Order: sequence, then C-alpha cells, then structure tokens
Amino acid sequence: MTISETCRLAKEHAGAVAYSSESDKNQMLSLAADALEAHADEIIAANAQDVSSCTRGEQFRDRLMLNAARIAGIAEGLRQLVRLSCPVGEVTEHYTTANGLDISRVRVPFGVVGIIYEARPNVTADAVGLCIKSGNAAVLRGSRDAYTSNEAIVRIIKDAIRSGGYDPEFIQLIADCSHEGAREFMRQKGTLDVLIPRGSASLIQAALEHATVPVIETGTGNCHVYVEKSADMKMAAKILCNAKTQRTSVCNACESLVVDDAFAREHLDVLLLPLLERGVEIVGDEKARRYMPAVGPASEEDFYKEYLAMKISVKIVQNADEAIAWINEHSTHHSESIVTEDKAAAEKFLKMIDSACVYWNASTRFTDGFEFGFGAEMGISTQKLHARGPMGLRELTSYKFVIRGSGQIRG
Repeated sequence: MTISETCRLAKEHAGAVAYSSESDKNQMLSLAADALEAHADEIIAANAQDVSSCTRGEQFRDRLMLNAARIAGIAEGLRQLVRLSCPVGEVTEHYTTANGLDISRVRVPFGVVGIIYEARPNVTADAVGLCIKSGNAAVLRGSRDAYTSNEAIVRIIKDAIRSGGYDPEFIQLIADCSHEGAREFMRQKGTLDVLIPRGSASLIQAALEHATVPVIETGTGNCHVYVEKSADMKMAAKILCNAKTQRTSVCNACESLVVDDAFAREHLDVLLLPLLERGVEIVGDEKARRYMPAVGPASEEDFYKEYLAMKISVKIVQNADEAIAWINEHSTHHSESIVTEDKAAAEKFLKMIDSACVYWNASTRFTDGFEFGFGAEMGISTQKLHARGPMGLRELTSYKFVIRGSGQIRG
C-alpha cells in the first residue's frame, strides 16, 4: 500500500474512534494494554532483531531497546489513560448573545494525526493510546531502525481491538521508511490533519521545511540546571546528578549547567565530582576550568548543544539576571531548573525563563507526560501556538463552535 493509500485508509475509518463512547475507547485501551503484556515475548523477540541490526551507538540502542519492564511500563501508560477523563465533547465556553443565539465552544478531535518519529518503539503504543482516548485516527511512521518492533506492536494492538468487536483500521503504520517516504508523508495534506515529529533536531527541521500539513513542533532539549549562590550544596549535587545521568538519551536530561560565581568558587569541585565519578565529560568556560582543572575547554557550540550523552557544559555567571539572560539565549526552550534557597531569585527565574517547563529545586527529568499525570505523551512541544510542554489528551484536540438558534437571521 502506498503512503497516500495508507493515510486515506486511516481517514476513511476515523469515525470508528471519533464517534466512539468513552467506555468503548477505554475498552480499546484496556484490550491493547493486556495484549501488549500477554505478547511481551513476541515484542521482545521482534525488538531483538532491530537491536542486533543497530550500529548507531549505545545511547541509540538504549532508546531502541525494549524489555519486559519497559513493556509493562507502556501497558501501564495505556491503563493510566483509561483512568483519565476524555476531553472530547468538553464545553470550554458557553454564552448567549444579545439576539438569543446559544453558543458553545466544544473540544473535538483533530481527525487524523500523523506521527513521524525515530528509534523509540514505545512511542508507537503511546501515540496509539493517546489517539484512541482523544478520538483521533493515527498514522505512524517510525524509523527503519525500529520497524520490526513497531510492526509487532501495531499488529498486536489492532488484533486486540478487533477481538473486542471494534474496527482497528483507524490505526495505520507506514511501511516505507525511506527519506523520500518521510517527505511524502509530510505532504499528505487532505488526509492528515496535523503532523507531529518526535525525534532529532534534523527530523524536526525537515518537518518544518517540507511539510504541507500543519506541524506541532516537539523540540530538542538543551536543558539547563542553574545553581544560584544560596543553593543547598547536597540538594544541588543530587538534582544535577539525576538530571544529567539518570537517563542521558532523552530530551529532558540536563545538558548545560549554569553556576553563580560565588557558589562556584567554593563548591564547584564538590558539585561536579559525582558527574566525574559516573564518567561524564565536562567542558566549560575559563572560570569553570580555573576552579576545577578536570573541566575541559568548551566551544561556543557546546553551550547550544543537546548531547544526549555523558557530557555537559558549564557556564559561570555573576547573578540570577545573567543566568536568566544566558539560558534564554542558549536553551531550546524545553526545561530549565533553578536550585536556590532564595525565594525571590526563584520566582524571578520561574517568571522570566522562556521555556515550556521551569522548575525550582527539582530535576528537569520530570518533564514527561506520565510524570505530569497525563498517561502517555505525544511529545514535548517547545512552540507557543496551540500546545506547549508535555502533550497529553487535551493537546490532541481542537474545538468548534456549536450555535443553537430559534430562527435568527442577520440584518
């Protein structure tokens, strides 16, 4: 089946989920969650083929790999969606005009959501689950690296939905994993209502440049931790170590550290020692290297970079104002955290940092739909129109105005 035929098939069957009751959507999700766990061995075997063929490094393999624990987590994400309210049909505004028109603004599904993503096969199940609960048809286009895994997950979910007496053809997987196929998928205006790219900076940029379908940009993560001069030393070290090393291959991992000079003069070596002990390569500006000789020289590019690896940049600043200006200039506007005991400094940071998620005394690793209570997530939006931050169910809806009259005409 061609890409256009696959997208058209999803559109033709979109009503099977768009007009389903919430109980039917929940039943589909429960069937899918149970089936994924029941067929975990089959999924792991398919995934092993992808992992064994991967030649793109350990961080990439970590993104690609599935095991029983990760599959259980995926299934739990679907079950968490069951426990959440469906946003479709929610009346967000209601009023009556002077001439008696009764006007409601009501949440509705987008229609057909195209998702283009890279190595993480967990995204396949997350995306399907979110689309089911939000009433959207889903067309998935994963990467060649994960195709065997993705095909197994989609087949198992669709078989489970079919076994419950539901039509599963609103879920489609694109078989063409070529670069040319990706660009063709991005141009399916008329069948896709929205395109969500999830992956590398190059994938997102390609979608922005080539798509004729509206795009929700899920950005890369040059996330910062700023240690202000009043920070508690133990808390700062704990937060930084978690944000950098708990899982390095994800977009909410810390890539850049900013430290007040007054703090760095006394404590930079203690702050960075846990990272060095875990094998993190640290590069920094002249002051950082002076305060701790183990820090290597940073290039200008380092301060803008999403490493997705055991590497971090360090910038020394004089105060919170300089830190805020530096972060706003160099970040990708994903997630930033301040560690401080100074409430005024914290509130200024939370107010003035222009990112989707801003934290006070917490790790950036919490920027995640599951952690925010959304169930699964479609990605982390770093744009400002329509959606920003973790994209859950409400972010996968639009709205329409429903107007009820009694014979009014316009004069």
